[in-house]
Amino acid sequence: MPSYRGEQWIRAALESIASEPSTGIEVLVIDSSPTGATLGIAEEFTTRLNLRLFARPDLESWHTKTNFGVEAAAGCHLCWLGVDDVWLPGRAAAVQRWINSAPRAAMHLAPAAIVDRRGDTLGLWHCPLPADAEISAGTLLERLLVQNFVAAPAPVFRKRAWLACGGLDPTLWYTADWDIWLKLAALGPSVYHDEVTIGFRIHAGSLTTTGSRDSDTFTRQMQTVLDRHLPRIEGSTAAIARAARASIKVNTALAAAAQGDYTALASAASAVLLLGPGGMRRYLRDSRIRERVVPRIRAKLSRSL
Repeated sequence: MPSYRGEQWIRAALESIASEPSTGIEVLVIDSSPTGATLGIAEEFTTRLNLRLFARPDLESWHTKTNFGVEAAAGCHLCWLGVDDVWLPGRAAAVQRWINSAPRAAMHLAPAAIVDRRGDTLGLWHCPLPADAEISAGTLLERLLVQNFVAAPAPVFRKRAWLACGGLDPTLWYTADWDIWLKLAALGPSVYHDEVTIGFRIHAGSLTTTGSRDSDTFTRQMQTVLDRHLPRIEGSTAAIARAARASIKVNTALAAAAQGDYTALASAASAVLLLGPGGMRRYLRDSRIRERVVPRIRAKLSRSL
């Protein structure tokens, strides 16, 4: 659990883990806050969790804290939890089933509930993948390149696979999670489990809200990941590249619209229409556009963002 000034959220995050059967669960909190407030709250859980706390002001980014946590963790299978996210009841048992069913899988993927700052569910965010079957690296790369449809706290991955692919890239301050899923996918196979066990919280201070305010930088972050991984797909990549570029335009336009700038929406809609029927079907399937956008609209309308 990487943290910076997480005192508003960490109690709920740790309580959600402590409420689960704790056998075999180790929790590492890596905090770079300038005060001890976050770790002070975390210390309250030392009698309820197998908890290791690290005060690391030298690890400034969430990438370096997460990479440190993976290397320090004792387990063979790991996941990370944002300090503002939560486990849902049954997460521990579900993860154990997933690992037992396919212990050699590089990743176990799953959907997430999108929750607001109060913890109320705004919607469900699924992956466009067949459930409970091995997914080849090629299939996952093709779909995941169109859009990052993975909520960061949901996957469970093998530590050795993470270390083998180099972990999070700190130069990708916004899209490093997308990049790591694509790197892990290449080490596949992966398995998708259609069980919602994570609450992915959206709020005004989250990276998904603040990180998208500079449109040019935001676009470059996504384009870098596309350019990096598109050559890894076997065969023709033209259709995937067109859908992925349209998706980047839509994401950038929506991020700008969230800040009150609606000028790019028409161009983004045109990019999707120009994909044609087949390309539009691919985009709508893989982008999960409705599942990502509707909860944010609900949050704004209810003023719970």
